Amino acid sequence: MRFTITHPMHSHPYNPELASGSGIATVAGAAEKAGFHGFGFTDHPAPSQRWLDAGGHDALDPFAALGFAAAHTTTLRLIPNVVVLPYRNPFVVAKSGMTLDLLSGGRFTLAVGVGYLKKEFAALGVDYDERAELFEEALAVIRAVWTGDDITYEGKHFTARGITAHPRPTSQPHPPIWIGGNTVAARKRVAEHGDGWCPFAAPAGLARTAGTAVIDSVDALASGIDDLRRRCEAAAKDPTAIDITFTNFEGGSPAADDFNADAYLAGVEKLAALGVTWLQVGLPGDSVSHAVESIDRFGSLVIDVI
Repeated sequence: MRFTITHPMHSHPYNPELASGSGIATVAGAAEKAGFHGFGFTDHPAPSQRWLDAGGHDALDPFAALGFAAAHTTTLRLIPNVVVLPYRNPFVVAKSGMTLDLLSGGRFTLAVGVGYLKKEFAALGVDYDERAELFEEALAVIRAVWTGDDITYEGKHFTARGITAHPRPTSQPHPPIWIGGNTVAARKRVAEHGDGWCPFAAPAGLARTAGTAVIDSVDALASGIDDLRRRCEAAAKDPTAIDITFTNFEGGSPAADDFNADAYLAGVEKLAALGVTWLQVGLPGDSVSHAVESIDRFGSLVIDVI
């Protein structure tokens, strides 16, 4: 099992310490020292005030911030959580991802999602109703650009002729592509285009808000994993080669006084048995020092034990 964190800017307003270069370097460095395997940022270039007031969060640009984190670490994988792919031209995403992978020595994973905030789509000039088509075309473009030369692509949204984008990524055949979302459609995309699946814990209320399927238990996750395996096998893809990320329902938050490491470790065993390969660990966002304290605690109570 591998563990990853998202830089804890998960509120509005945010603690300014977390949006500083020193704050990012401190959190990323502490995570690497504690034995974490991945580090990322969220993606919200134009959130609405209404969404922020309702519990949304501020964000840095994930590509720029991951580049800064890469320069202050040596082993952490750079895993955005997640890039909303329809917001951007896929040739630009391919170039940004390639650059991160090359400069970090092959440490980039492109984790992507379809997105759900209508006002953010509108602000960026992207048709919300076409987001699924944009997403699937973009996946095909990115993989082609990362692996071939003299690329020609004819799609509804993107057309290109004779494109060669060098330098190539360090990772071969290309950086892993993880696909977010809890739906059947997300798992279909993993089977066709992806190297990993990123579902997230979503009770009914959150699922409605995010426009996704409910995953509120280990049993619900297991059902989704079974479906993913069937789809991978039908596509002649080895399901055991697919990374699966999730969170642990057991043990509580590592930032809480009542964090139960034994219960957490028991939950890790259950998830590993299902095929989960990465766990997303939540951090407090009230200060850099509290985040680092939680990282250190988790490292000693969980990662060092495993």
